[in-house]
Amino acid sequence: MDLYYEVSGNGRPVVLLHSGGADLRDWMFVAPLLAKHYRVIIFDGRGAGKSPSPMEPANYVEDLLALLDHLEINQATLIGHSLGGRIATDFTLEYPKRVSELVLIAPALSGFRHSQEFEDWMQKINEAAPDIDKIVELSLNAPLYRIIMSSPYKDLMAQMFRDHLKKTSEWGTFKSIWPEPPTIDRLEKIKIKTLFIIGEEELSDNRRVAECFRKVPDIRFIHIAGSDHMVTLTHPNDLYSHITYFLDIN
Repeated sequence: MDLYYEVSGNGRPVVLLHSGGADLRDWMFVAPLLAKHYRVIIFDGRGAGKSPSPMEPANYVEDLLALLDHLEINQATLIGHSLGGRIATDFTLEYPKRVSELVLIAPALSGFRHSQEFEDWMQKINEAAPDIDKIVELSLNAPLYRIIMSSPYKDLMAQMFRDHLKKTSEWGTFKSIWPEPPTIDRLEKIKIKTLFIIGEEELSDNRRVAECFRKVPDIRFIHIAGSDHMVTLTHPNDLYSHITYFLDIN
């Protein structure tokens, strides 16, 4: 296993998958709370944090499978944030017997078509390369980061994003491999009990993703007031309460 990971606590295994542009620090406040009751695994995805950079197209779903096999975990609760939610959802469809419950926090979604507004925003960010300061400014000034960037955790958020940008300079490729057909066309096939959590202040695209997930047969939705896309850093206690309640009633 070449991915960097940390394990804490005892009990049912819970695997936390961090967002894009971040690393396992995404969970630095949530993981210790969950570790009071569960065996919590956090890890840096390929190309993030202390894990190696991709030299060929990354397969994040197979990376997760390899991690579970390495830790001899037959079945786990998956908790995915943003890109981590996309990975967790795709993994659930590919390996449903390995997942006991699925918790998604403002997840991305394979096959989802972004709005022109989102595409224009991403184009401006890409055009700012290689100016890291400009990329950070354009990225974190977006509405979905308004609350985190006015919180005591703004420096943590900015540093984590800067570290990620520096890490990408080591990448051999930005291509990745995802299961087919796209998950957006297969959501109704998810049979695992699912919890969907999203902050009140989000991109319209992310709210549209939430509507797509209503196709999942056994899903519950939670909206956390006063939070944005980085609810993991600003509202860890709220996440802890909702997640543990969800897991306890299953």
